[in-house]
Amino acid sequence: MKVLVAALIHEKAIGVLKEAGFEVVYEEYPDEERLIELVKDVEAIIVRSKPKVSRRVIEAAPKLRVIGRAGVGLDTIDLDAARERGIKVVNSPAASSRSVAELAIALIFNVARKMAFADRKMREGVWAKKQCEGTELEGKTLGVVGFGRIGYQIAKIAKAIGMNVLLYDPYPNEERAKEVGGTFVSLEDLLKESDVVTLHVPLVDATYHLINEERLKLMKPTAILINAARGAVVDNAALVKALQEGWIAGAGLDVYEEEPLPKDHPLTKLDNVVLTPHIGASTVEAQMRAGVQVAEQIVEILKG
Repeated sequence: MKVLVAALIHEKAIGVLKEAGFEVVYEEYPDEERLIELVKDVEAIIVRSKPKVSRRVIEAAPKLRVIGRAGVGLDTIDLDAARERGIKVVNSPAASSRSVAELAIALIFNVARKMAFADRKMREGVWAKKQCEGTELEGKTLGVVGFGRIGYQIAKIAKAIGMNVLLYDPYPNEERAKEVGGTFVSLEDLLKESDVVTLHVPLVDATYHLINEERLKLMKPTAILINAARGAVVDNAALVKALQEGWIAGAGLDVYEEEPLPKDHPLTKLDNVVLTPHIGASTVEAQMRAGVQVAEQIVEILKG
């Protein structure tokens, strides 16, 4: 049986497939036309956030039995087309939880202590000590929007730092909340009371522009917004306005409505925002776990 690996994954994952006796075809991030050529005789495909597995791709793969996403989201796979064909879709939702959580915490520290701004000024030869006065996190309130695997990890770290934790989730897990000393509140109350708000929800119809102009205006003028979930959870135009006009103090972003973020985007001109290029899951450990977990699931499915 043949497996197409169409994205960069850890060598241990390739090893799992080969040890199971599969023929592995590797081509990194082919475009749709090339992907259609490659899938004609494969039983499985492994992708990451790209390439997209569209209906056209699925229809071109008569032997396809499973699609693996080495990561969390499935928004780049046509799930309806896969379901119609009886093709299983698997992913590795827990693989990057700690990595994303640690990046979100890093963004919080960076924005609170103006580290990216300070670094830029140092490289420009400017000793900007007076402009770099920041705030401590101990005793402040962290609002976690979406209390799943990543939200839980962030709350656990925040508790260790000495932060108070507020939680919002449509399906509250009170037992898990007790473990991190968190309290469930409404989204509006969380936005009003938090010094830092961090977002960890999937991108679905209900979460598109969840943080919009109206909700940004609920936040404290001293508050920080962190988004390491999906770009369109935040209305980026409204966020630019909020940062420019001082509705909030700063933001740390790893995801954007348009990726890659255009070079001339207004966010790149602001000193009170820290930007990273969607690297939440980009750690050696997360990539190894993601690839191996998906490879193991594919082996299990194809070998029955």
